[in-house]
Amino acid sequence: MKFSEMPYVRPDLEALRQAAETAVTALDAASSAQAQLDAYEAYEKAAATAETMRSLCYIRHTIDTRDTFYEAEQDFFDEAGPQMEELDQQVSRALLRSPFRAELSEALGALLFTNLEIQVRSFDPALLPLMQEENKLASAYQKLYASAMVEFQGQTMPLPKLGPYKEHPDRAVRKAAYETEGKFFDDHQAELDALFDKLVKNRTEQARLLGHENYLQLGYDRLGRNCYGPGKVAAFRDQIARDIVPVVAKIKADQAQRLGLDALKYYDDLMLFPDGNAKPTGAPDEILAAGRHMYAHLSPETAEFGAFLFDNQLLDVLSKDGKAPGGYCTDLPDYQAPFIFSNFNGTSGDVDVLTHEAGHAFAAYRAFRKGYPRKLQSPTMESCECHSMSMEFLTQDFHQDFFGPATRKYEVGHCEDSLIFIPYGCMVDEFQTRVYENPDWTPARRNAFWLELEQKYRPWIDFDHLPFYGRGSGWQRQLHIYLYPLYYIDYCMAQTVAYQFWLASLENREDAWRRYLAFVDRGGTATFEELVSGAGLKLPYAPGAMAEIGEKISRWIDENPL
Repeated sequence: MKFSEMPYVRPDLEALRQAAETAVTALDAASSAQAQLDAYEAYEKAAATAETMRSLCYIRHTIDTRDTFYEAEQDFFDEAGPQMEELDQQVSRALLRSPFRAELSEALGALLFTNLEIQVRSFDPALLPLMQEENKLASAYQKLYASAMVEFQGQTMPLPKLGPYKEHPDRAVRKAAYETEGKFFDDHQAELDALFDKLVKNRTEQARLLGHENYLQLGYDRLGRNCYGPGKVAAFRDQIARDIVPVVAKIKADQAQRLGLDALKYYDDLMLFPDGNAKPTGAPDEILAAGRHMYAHLSPETAEFGAFLFDNQLLDVLSKDGKAPGGYCTDLPDYQAPFIFSNFNGTSGDVDVLTHEAGHAFAAYRAFRKGYPRKLQSPTMESCECHSMSMEFLTQDFHQDFFGPATRKYEVGHCEDSLIFIPYGCMVDEFQTRVYENPDWTPARRNAFWLELEQKYRPWIDFDHLPFYGRGSGWQRQLHIYLYPLYYIDYCMAQTVAYQFWLASLENREDAWRRYLAFVDRGGTATFEELVSGAGLKLPYAPGAMAEIGEKISRWIDENPL
């Protein structure tokens, strides 16, 4: 069914509550594992329909945040979402106390029960009011960001459309674009500080109600991390600071030399080449057509997926007034369909949408057709990001369809930019970690710590007194910090896995694709560590892993000059 034809009906919470109560009663009364499986399946069907409606609402709300109907429906889900989670928890607890756990583990997978235990310990009905307030605060941030309209070069535009000007060959234009962006955030400084302060204190209170000292463990549990904790993440960040930051510093020095600059300013950061970064050669409809062609010819598996995606209007990628910022992929379970949302802005990021977000979509499409239980369709988030970031590289044979004569520039830029990102992502994670360890920090103290981290992870940056960025508030434009706490490190670890798939593909394209497809097709039935090891790759926090990967990437860059 085409997306425009998918009907939306607000879920009946009372009916869902009855479905959950029926499932719990049946699970507790069942005299066999099969009876419990039947009861669980019936509830999962009802829950999947409610989740489908929630996704439809979110997609349509973010496509146009001015639509009053879907704004009201999103308000409903901000309230109802935690209640839906409570019902889910009731069924999970009943499943966990099953006397037939061995048989259920055989049928559903043992990892499901590990995940359910993590899920159950991260929730209590007493948290409902705080969770509802958290949702409202997150929505308020997203609405504020989406409302941003700025004046630039005689035009009124949403913030995402400043993207091309931030990569403009004229340095003065780049600087002006950053100043314009910064002014919006400076004008809303008090509101942004207040929203984040309330979010940190809210999440901390939730954690303390569950017996934690701070939000960190609860944050990890809510991300479903089932094979590593803060210690391994800290070890990974340490490797990045020690082994990758020097490699990136060299890349940045080479960038300054290419640009003919003595030193890089912040508004030079995205400008990798003096004549401009690689840009797609076509209009948006041509980029989409090239994307469809790419998936039709990449493999039989992607050909089937691509046809489904495009034929059913499962993308909304053009930037327009009132549209929420950023990009995402979400699922519509009742239609066994993914959906891609983004904001094209005329940069290479438009192509990345058709590889990165489509990587997520491809994994979801495959998992739906494997028939996995709903809670095992998707792995933990760092593994999901492996799906997407690896697809960015494994589509390399088709980059010329988007970039034409600038293909080589794009590939070198993409390789460098992906590596440059990792220290930034680690900075975001260390910032959040320390903030949640110190929930009473003032806005000024948070900003000061952000500037300390800039020196640790990006010592080459000079903010040149830019508004907003220069006072250490640049983190406020990173919506993950507000909306998805502690998530950002997943991108960093996934990038190291994606690099390994890419390096393998340089040696043997067919074998690398086979290993990637096997990784994707396991869905959520394996942990991150099992997926990475099963693909014959190194875990990002394994001792020495980053030094080895960084050396290989650095050598490729040196051997492939423009």
